[in-house]
Amino acid sequence: MRIYRILYRQARTLLEERLDYYSQFNPSPLSMQQFTDFGENATNMDSFMFLRKELPVRLANIMKEFNLLPGKLLHMPSVGIVRDLYRQSFTDLLQFENGTSNITTTTLDKFTDALVKIRNRHVDVVMTMAQGVMELKDAHAINANTESNIQYFLDRFYMNRISIRMLINQHTILFGDGVNHQNHIGCIDPHCDVVRVIEDAYSNARFLCDQYYLASPELILRYHNGMDKSSRTIMAAGSPADKTPVSVVYVPSHLYHMLFELFKNAMRAVVEHHGPGSDIFPPVEVLLVMGQEDLTIKLSDQGGGIPRSVMDLLFNYMYSTAPQPAVSGLDTPPLAGYGYGLPLSRLYARYFHGDLQLTSCEGYGSDAVIYLKALSSEANELLPVYNKTCQRQYSTPVQTHDWSSQVHSAQFVRPFSTSSRPKTPTPPVITTTQ
Repeated sequence: MRIYRILYRQARTLLEERLDYYSQFNPSPLSMQQFTDFGENATNMDSFMFLRKELPVRLANIMKEFNLLPGKLLHMPSVGIVRDLYRQSFTDLLQFENGTSNITTTTLDKFTDALVKIRNRHVDVVMTMAQGVMELKDAHAINANTESNIQYFLDRFYMNRISIRMLINQHTILFGDGVNHQNHIGCIDPHCDVVRVIEDAYSNARFLCDQYYLASPELILRYHNGMDKSSRTIMAAGSPADKTPVSVVYVPSHLYHMLFELFKNAMRAVVEHHGPGSDIFPPVEVLLVMGQEDLTIKLSDQGGGIPRSVMDLLFNYMYSTAPQPAVSGLDTPPLAGYGYGLPLSRLYARYFHGDLQLTSCEGYGSDAVIYLKALSSEANELLPVYNKTCQRQYSTPVQTHDWSSQVHSAQFVRPFSTSSRPKTPTPPVITTTQ
């Protein structure tokens, strides 16, 4: 038993040394153009030589940030599970870090198999980490500093995860046994049909809405080309017309994830605002615009809108407008409840330097806008970096307010009672004669 303890400590020491080493390097962000060029021209060996260094760097950068999290969160069982998964994956990659002269086909096959195992190992990481946050909320009161640090970390943690899965998927699809769709370069479609993705996301979200409410709003889809000033309706009330091709170099699954989440939210809002028993629901309208720099998708609903007091919370991982659903064992995803849909969708949009923004008119409806880079050469990965600036973020307390308001002044006991104040004279009633 003592020998095992010694070997375990030695292994942990070696792991920490390699983490310190790889965390000194910044991740190398790739553009969509580089992804496609690499996928068309690179060999299995080229990909291996790049990933065997890049993947440990990306893993090490985020694994070092775990040490900066609040201690109470680190002691949550689910967070411990996630840390162990990352340690195991990092260890699996270390066996490929050395040697260039004896790389054989067998080595390349083992590397691809290791990537598949890593991807499968991390398939439930999002919800496992979410469970860790819920464990913390159930066990401890969370102050403003802790909540800010958790929000900051999860944005970076999930963005790092998206980037690692992107690299692994590209390699396994191109050089492994992954299914490579026709005309795709790995998981990238160089001619991604945006209209088709919108239709698929709407159709699946509508099916889910019909299951829950036995009703759903229609879709109106319009297209505008900012280059030649042309506009047309592609789909109205579910009836397809001649489609104007709108293509962009992008990952269809990423775009689908964003649109499916926004359609779910919009449909739920419309049906609940107007009542499931309503005969007619206002449609969900989508405007697709191609510009010189951006491809913009605006999704508008008449679901009653969102108060301004809630808008800042919509991208908070610890907030949801719907009650948390019970675990049912069903394969069908719930229409709402976990609170991670919008934050993760925004990360997918920002991954290649796009964005996702929300605006609302309370009492009427909301608009959600997705921005994508129209040029693949400008669509660069946005990756978190472990450095001193990052470390300071975790140690900087949340700033106190330097503007007065009734909300903040209500926290203090007033130095005088209301009964001692001079009464405000009642203004005279002014009447007019006809």
